[in-house]
Amino acid sequence: MAARRLDNASWGFESNCFVCEPSNRGGLRIPFFFDEAAGKVFADYTLDATFSGTPAYVHGGITMAVLDEAMAWAAIAVVRSFALTEQNTTTFRRGVQVGRHYRVEARVVSHDDTKIEAEATVSDDRDRVCAQARALFRPMSEQHAKSAIGTELTGDDIGYLRG
Repeated sequence: MAARRLDNASWGFESNCFVCEPSNRGGLRIPFFFDEAAGKVFADYTLDATFSGTPAYVHGGITMAVLDEAMAWAAIAVVRSFALTEQNTTTFRRGVQVGRHYRVEARVVSHDDTKIEAEATVSDDRDRVCAQARALFRPMSEQHAKSAIGTELTGDDIGYLRG
């Protein structure tokens, strides 16, 4: 599987993303990759007790954030659109444990000019699904982008906006 790293540094603005930004000391710092042939985004990660809900399990909200981030990167990589989560449904099948290896994978299910539907799973090192999500994203407009990042987008970044 040939995959390329997805990186915030290529944008014309700074990011402090809680899930993926490597310079965010309080964040998860999970690196995401895009497998173009498979049409999916993925990341391998292990979280420590800093992100626990109970002593042995990662907080469910953290797992939801990882799923949401993977789907947002899928929107960027596949549809080439910055997008805002409008609705997210997550189902937990088994606990995500502190200190164990997991993989999140996400793909775009469908999209048009007004919406992007995506799905994602978190699986353990035995390929058992621990959590899965399906979400509806709205492509980001120039107005939303300016509000979100505090400045207007320029250069190649403007191509990731809709409407």
